[in-house]
Amino acid sequence: MTDSNEASKTAIEPDYNTLLCANLQRVFNERDDIKRNAAVHELFSAEPTMYEPTGIVIGRSAISDVAGALLKQFGPDFSFVPDGVAVGHHGLGYLRWRAGPANGPVVVSGVDAAEVSDGRILRLWVLLDAPQG
Repeated sequence: MTDSNEASKTAIEPDYNTLLCANLQRVFNERDDIKRNAAVHELFSAEPTMYEPTGIVIGRSAISDVAGALLKQFGPDFSFVPDGVAVGHHGLGYLRWRAGPANGPVVVSGVDAAEVSDGRILRLWVLLDAPQG
């Protein structure tokens, strides 16, 4: 038998920064439905759940639909940008981000916190910062 401390030292951590930045860029910034759906299938587990301030979204298709609706709501030059590097350990990672029009003011900012299993997002919490002003 192996010591639990020894097993935890040898566990391979996912690349949280690559995964969470890809989620931001390839899912939440992707306006093409086909490309966005493909990215969701690659980056998320088979049965993912996303927790937003206004509700709970279950399933890959529903997550892709929410991302597409956000982009339509905010216009063609709105995008999400990482604010630093994602960090994590033991299956939990987070990435700060900000969003708004290109060369415009930040409209919203927050953090994506993700539970990662087998290199894919199992659960994603979208935490919005309090409005400024």
